[in-house]
Parts: sequence; C-alpha cells; structure tokens
Amino acid sequence: MSDLLTTPIEYLKGVGPKRGEILRREAGIFTFGDLLNYFPFRYVDKTSYQTVSEIHAIEGAVFLKGKITTVREVGGGRHKRLEAGFEDETGSLTLTWFKGIKWIKPKLARGTEVTVYGKVKRYGSKFVLAHPEMEFTGMEENESLGLQPVYHSGEKLTDLGFTSRGIEKIVRQLLPLIRNKVPETLPAWLISDLNLLSREEAMQFIHNPENMEQANRARFRLKLEELLYLQLELLLRKQITQKRIKGHRLETVGEPFSQFYEKHRPFDLTNAQKKVIREIRRDIGSGLHMN
Repeated sequence: MSDLLTTPIEYLKGVGPKRGEILRREAGIFTFGDLLNYFPFRYVDKTSYQTVSEIHAIEGAVFLKGKITTVREVGGGRHKRLEAGFEDETGSLTLTWFKGIKWIKPKLARGTEVTVYGKVKRYGSKFVLAHPEMEFTGMEENESLGLQPVYHSGEKLTDLGFTSRGIEKIVRQLLPLIRNKVPETLPAWLISDLNLLSREEAMQFIHNPENMEQANRARFRLKLEELLYLQLELLLRKQITQKRIKGHRLETVGEPFSQFYEKHRPFDLTNAQKKVIREIRRDIGSGLHMN
C-alpha cells in the first residue's frame, strides 16, 4: 500500500481531528485507504430532473429543481417542525423538517434556488417532501446530476454530522489524490483475459460512476478480487493443515468391503461413481489430514 493510503484520516481536507475520531470510532475508518474501501451500497439516479407536475406519475424518489417561496416554523416543543414552500414552473409542494431546524432554517430564504431529492407523500391534494436531500444551485450543481453513491451512515454517524452525503463529500476530496497511487493486486494477464478494470479505475468508478455500466464493472472487479483472495487463503490454510497434521494411512481394503462390493451390491455403479471410489481409496492411503 502506498504511503498516501496509510495517511491518518484526520489529514484529509474536510475531516480534521474531531471528525476523524468520529470516523474511527463509528465506522472503523482510520486511514485514507480505509475510506477508499468504504464502498457505497447503492446509487441514486440523478441523471435528470423531474417536475412537480410529474410527481403523481412517479413511483419512489423524485429529483426537483426550483426555488423556496415561504419559510415558517409550525407547532412547538417536541412537535415543532420547519416548513418551506417549494415551486418550479409546473407547480408547488411543501418541504418539511422535524430535526436539525436550527441548522437548516438559516440556509433558506424566499427566492433561494435549490435542488431537492426525496420521496414525496400525498396528503389530500397536498404533496409533502420530508427531510429532503438539498443543494443550493451554484454551490455544487456540477455534482448534482449523475449517479449519487449512498453510503452506510447509521444513526450515530448521522447525528454527528456524517450522513451519506457527508461521507460522499470527503470521498470526493480523496479521489483526486489517489491517481497513480493505488497499487495493482492482480496479474496483468488475468486483467487482460477477463477484461477487468485496473484496481485504480475500479476504486474511482465504485465511488464516482458516470453510469451504471461503470458501477457494475467496478463492483465485478472488486468482488472477483475478494473472492479470489478468499479462495487462495482457504487453499493456503489447507496446505498448512496437511503439513502440520498427519492423517491415518489406510492402504489395504478389507475383506468385508471387497465381499460387499463384488457380491452384494444391489445395483451397478456408474463410471463416475467408480471414479469417486478410486479417488477415496487414493486419498485415505495418502496419510494426509482431510476434513
């Protein structure tokens, strides 16, 4: 592993000592390499915007671009919520938050242009989008369109500021740094024969794919590598076990077996079954430890 990938995570831009401790404690991310191997488990398709007028025909989440029209707090105490009116050229809906109000409200102002993502619910004739993922037009617009990776964050990470989106942001800080820094682990002939991505390409595409084909090729490369090394480890363990532990050597087939095999079998064995018996006889006469 290169020196860069062993760098402590707190030295990555946007992390620092306090957030680094959170990542170590809650996600087991100690180094740049650990973050690189913290893979997304799915992707959100943000390749194009929908409109408010299309919501009734869309199943699942929507991705909308428009502006804030109103902002107000409703209720009090534990039941307080923040509501914001949102509209595009085709219609309007309500954005609502039950948590994080003091952080979100200062960012909202009438006329602010935003993109929002989430699952809309309908209450009578009213559409409501609760706790949307939200970006402000002009700040990160270039990152909005495309496939957005979704990372496991968990309740503790989320409460401490590391939502899936937060993890994605620090991964984006890391990706430019790893160019030409990710060592290859598979032989060139295997990569060529199977038409695999390089390990560095797989790491780039698993976190930042342009399309699902790239994401799937990255997954295939990384899963194949994991399976290959798992199998090699099992074979190595088997070799070590066979050298350390000797089995009983059974070289002679006894008379009872021979009598049964030659005179009392109720059916003939297939050629494949006969081959298995020969292999068993060879193995139990080898003196090697077996399962």
